[in-house]
Amino acid sequence: MAEVVLDKVAKRFGDVVAVREIDLRIAHDEFVVIVGPSGCGKSTTLRMIAGLEEITSGTIRIGGRTVNDLAPRQRNIAMVFQNYALYPHMSVRDNLAFGLTLARRPKEEIEERVREAAEILGLVDLIERRPGQLSGGERQRVAMGRAIVRQPEVFLFDEPLSNLDAKLRNQMRTEIKRLHQKVRTTVVYVTHDQVEAMTLADRIVIMRDGGIEQLGPPHEVFHQPANVFVAQFIGSPPMNLLDAAVTDGSRGPVLRAGEDLCLPLPRRLHGRVEAGREVRVGLRADAIVPRGHGLPPEERHGFRSRVHIADPLGSETFLFIDLGPHEVVSKMLNPRPVREGEQVTCDIDLGRLLLFDRASGRAIR
Repeated sequence: MAEVVLDKVAKRFGDVVAVREIDLRIAHDEFVVIVGPSGCGKSTTLRMIAGLEEITSGTIRIGGRTVNDLAPRQRNIAMVFQNYALYPHMSVRDNLAFGLTLARRPKEEIEERVREAAEILGLVDLIERRPGQLSGGERQRVAMGRAIVRQPEVFLFDEPLSNLDAKLRNQMRTEIKRLHQKVRTTVVYVTHDQVEAMTLADRIVIMRDGGIEQLGPPHEVFHQPANVFVAQFIGSPPMNLLDAAVTDGSRGPVLRAGEDLCLPLPRRLHGRVEAGREVRVGLRADAIVPRGHGLPPEERHGFRSRVHIADPLGSETFLFIDLGPHEVVSKMLNPRPVREGEQVTCDIDLGRLLLFDRASGRAIR
């Protein structure tokens, strides 16, 4: 079983702490994506798992073995890089076979593994071409094929799609997902692209400043972010956040966000926050529903507003509108043409409203 376990793993470069004693357990066959802004420690974490970077402290185990002192080739892992790292003078066939040839595997075994990888990734018709005769997506498939032929316990991907254009990235995400379905093994995938994280992962690890902010399935980190950082990092557009205070109203507790905005406190949060507490109100764009262009919420608060900017995206349109003294983004499904300056009626889905402590940034459940 190719379980990957990081136990209080840390990495320092002199006085700089790149990774702060993180704990992470990745199950056999699981597809885990590590995501975060530049400099958060995600690539350093991947390189430590691969053995390309020495750890400062802690323990890394792969398949039950402690691998702290093992060289990369002894860890039974395969890594796919963003720059493909193919040999330009070799054919696709020879690139796929190179690692097995170095390992002095029998010729018949090499041919069989190369054939299987080429069939899985649709490279059969390209097998005699050289990298210079391939598109970016085809080169990335060859790089993945070179990893497949080794039959590793763990696949490591280091931002493999960052050099591709938007259309190819979409195609390659599908290829990687299909690959994982065919070759059931553990995958650790690093990216800065939250769309890749949301679409590929069984679980997402969100890192910041060398630490793990949240670990969970995509729907959990999107709908139940652990803190303000995760709420704004995951989701496009970012979550709307409004500073507010909890006060007592004539019909129950309310959230006062400036003199002109007062929102009912959702029923599920009654008794969870005391009057006077300073909070941040979180609302996804699809929790602010233009009336008639989305499902009407069960528990809602209606308001009228003026459209500042309309961003049509085909099946949906994002509206930049005012909510009291704040500008927020609303998502219109089944959209109609909207003019800038037009007045619209919207409903806030109070069932989707989230609260965060303003001082700590932590979610209030």
